[in-house]
Amino acid sequence: MTKLNWNKNHCTSINLRLADAIKTFSSTYKYRSEVHIGGIPKIISNFWSAIEYSLVGGKRVRGLLVIAAAQAAREENLNKSLEAETDKDQQFFKLVIDAAAAIECTHAFSLVHDDMPCMDNDELRRGRPTCHIKFGQATALLVGDALQTLGVQILTSGEEIESKRFMLIKKLAMASGANGMAGGQAVDIGVVGQQINLSELEFMHSMKTGALLELAVEMGLIIGSNKNRNNINSLKLTSFGKLLGLAFQVVDDILDATGTEEYLGKKVGRDSDLQKPNFVQLMGIKRAQEYADKLLESALKSIEMIDASADPLRMLAENLTHRKN
Repeated sequence: MTKLNWNKNHCTSINLRLADAIKTFSSTYKYRSEVHIGGIPKIISNFWSAIEYSLVGGKRVRGLLVIAAAQAAREENLNKSLEAETDKDQQFFKLVIDAAAAIECTHAFSLVHDDMPCMDNDELRRGRPTCHIKFGQATALLVGDALQTLGVQILTSGEEIESKRFMLIKKLAMASGANGMAGGQAVDIGVVGQQINLSELEFMHSMKTGALLELAVEMGLIIGSNKNRNNINSLKLTSFGKLLGLAFQVVDDILDATGTEEYLGKKVGRDSDLQKPNFVQLMGIKRAQEYADKLLESALKSIEMIDASADPLRMLAENLTHRKN
């Protein structure tokens, strides 16, 4: 499976933060004497192994978008700004990575739950057996729950810039709840076997898939924006996030119809098998690809006046819309 090529160092930072969170929070029970009896330590250890298993792999798209948006909002190259290694810059970077890791936890929780038999009943994810196949349905359900709260734990693990951390948690809750991802999934289940129009399909995916992608850009804006400076690029970046979120889903539908299990790391043709309304069903493959390209063009146009600090966003948008997995 190929990976996005921006930025490997940032992707590594996200993975290291996730690993650190698992190590830190999973070791908490070791200091409680009352659990050092019977097989309880092994049970908890196995549970954390299932959590870690569900976080492995993926392109870290949402986390990378957080980092890229923070750079664009700050209007300076993120790597160059960190070379000075001032306390302020280090606090900024830690918050960025915490936010990126938190949104990846939320995304992983949604995948674990979506794959379960009561939802899409998928057996393969990121080239490996899904969580419920590997560890059982009950454990998978709890893993999803734990991953959602792990994101909040990460965001509350630092004391610096507390006002922004509070806002990030608020936005994360909204995007993953009834008015975001969960609500979109409810619609997705409710329209199985039905014919819906383009507006209805776009609305569903603006919640189900687009909410977290839009949130990634919004989190970067929250972190990178300076309240003492009139950031005229905020609305442009918000529009960019909405357009990219929709383009991502259109391409996802195309890949489900045309991709291979080897490249996607999951079963193909699932939308058709499950009788789910999708962009390919509604528009056909050629028109759906043209629509994705049009959305990409609009997304890039929305940030065309932003300087080179937004180049990572442009690169990510291109890669996501023209991806093969």
